[in-house]
Amino acid sequence: MPASRQRIVISLGGSLIVPDQIDVGYLNKFYNLIMGEIRRGAKFLLICGGGRTARNYQKAARQVVGVTRDDLDWLGVHSTRLNAHLLRTVFRKSAHPEIITHPADHLRITEPIVVAAGWRPGWSTDYVAVRLADNYESKKIINLSNIDYVYDSDPRKNGNAKKYEEMSWKQFRKLVGSKWDPGANVPFDPVAAKWAEKIEAEVSVLNGKNLANVRKCIRGEKFRGTIIR
Repeated sequence: MPASRQRIVISLGGSLIVPDQIDVGYLNKFYNLIMGEIRRGAKFLLICGGGRTARNYQKAARQVVGVTRDDLDWLGVHSTRLNAHLLRTVFRKSAHPEIITHPADHLRITEPIVVAAGWRPGWSTDYVAVRLADNYESKKIINLSNIDYVYDSDPRKNGNAKKYEEMSWKQFRKLVGSKWDPGANVPFDPVAAKWAEKIEAEVSVLNGKNLANVRKCIRGEKFRGTIIR
C-alpha cells in the first residue's frame, strides 16, 4: 500500500494522449497502470494537456482568418478539456463526474480519480497542476511528457547536454527563467515552478511513454527521470 493517502497529481502531456491521432494503445496501458495503483490504495488527480488536437485547431484557424494570440490560447485550453473528457470517460467507473477547469476549484471528491484541464489563456496546465496540488494538499506532482530528464540544454541539439537526476527549485528556476511563454521549450512552466517552490512540492519529470518507469515513480521507488524539490 502507498505510504501516503495524499492524491498523486499527474500532469499528462498532450503529446502522450494525442501525439498525432489519439493513441488508444497508450491510453489502454495508462488505464491499466492507474487502475492497478488504485487497487493498492492510491488516489490521483490527472491533468491533461492539449497535444496535437490543440495544434490542429490552431493551424486550421490560421489558414482561414487572421487570429489573435488569445484566440489561439483558447483553442489550446478547450483542447485540454476535450482530452480531459476523454480521460474521464475512460476512467468513468472510478472518476469524479465533474472535470476541474479552474485551479481554485476544490470539489468534494470521494472517487479515487479526479480529472482536470486547462484554465484560461496565459496559464499553463503545469500551473493548474501545482495550484490543484496545493488545494488538495498533495506534495507529489508527476510531470509526464516525451523527455527523459531535465537537461541544461536541448539534448537533440547538444550531444553534451547535462542531465539532472535531482535538482533544487533554485537551480531549476535559474535554468528556465521566471516568465512563461506558451511557445517556449521548457520541461516545466517557470511560473508554476515558483508556486511549487512556495508550497514545497516535489515535481518528478519523466518520459510518460515508459509506464513501467512511471509505476516506479508513483510508488516512490528509484526511477529514470529528474526530481525537483
